[in-house]
Amino acid sequence: MSTVLVIAEAGVNHDGSTDAALALVEAAAAAGADAVKFQSWRTELLVRDDAPQAAYQARNAPAASQADMLRALELSPEAHHAIAAHCASVGITFLSTAFDRPSLDLLLELGVPRLKVASGELTNGPMLLRMARTGLPLIVSTGMATLDEVADALAIIAIGRSGTTDVPTADRRAEARALIERDTSLVGDVTILHCTSSYPAPPDSVHLRAMATLRERFGLPVGYSDHTEGTAVAVAAVTLGAVVVEKHLTLDRTLHGPDHVASLDPVGFAALVSGIRTVEQSLGSSAKCTAPAEQ
Repeated sequence: MSTVLVIAEAGVNHDGSTDAALALVEAAAAAGADAVKFQSWRTELLVRDDAPQAAYQARNAPAASQADMLRALELSPEAHHAIAAHCASVGITFLSTAFDRPSLDLLLELGVPRLKVASGELTNGPMLLRMARTGLPLIVSTGMATLDEVADALAIIAIGRSGTTDVPTADRRAEARALIERDTSLVGDVTILHCTSSYPAPPDSVHLRAMATLRERFGLPVGYSDHTEGTAVAVAAVTLGAVVVEKHLTLDRTLHGPDHVASLDPVGFAALVSGIRTVEQSLGSSAKCTAPAEQ
């Protein structure tokens, strides 16, 4: 596998259609992505019936409520099985983000190789603990989070990874926080993604240098989940050490739906992958010497 794991975030850009989801799998594979990621939830376990839409959702996919929008986008277990099988047939890794326990159990049944923690679940202690206890590698997004919230989430994950049945009380989390900030117990298990939860995100809201802060504070590999328009910011993240890059993929940016406008179409995503691979090659060694091409 390439050094940088490139994830095509299909998310909800299938608009509730299994056929569209399968087409997104094919588009991600054709663009050169390493993995394609969806989102898994049960609406009644995720939001109240009267929860309003976020402003960007109401603008891009107006509905009576967030629950109504999510019901129209929810994928059935049968659809998940079809998507996972199609990923295997075209040679791309199937991933999804679980937002509730039954959805997590479904992903485990499907044999996902790693789990993605959504930014909105970073403060969901019970879900973090359950994910950590699966033993699978975790990719943890940190949009909207403070540094202390990231530390607390990693402490809960460390407790879950410890093999104990400890309850993550405040005192136990404080002990775990002190531990993870002075050893490397989660290295190889957890990758932290810097993220700005705005759709699309203005470039001046991104602050890519925060990746270095996360890496230095926790000693873990870092990556970037991109919601800006275009490819420049995601490619730049690789120059700052991102080992995972996640970007939304759509079949058509003009489609009706909450995330299409903040996504890349297949041509744009292929350009992103090409740019990332070129940057990987160009980073090379830190030695200053005469290159063979110069000689």
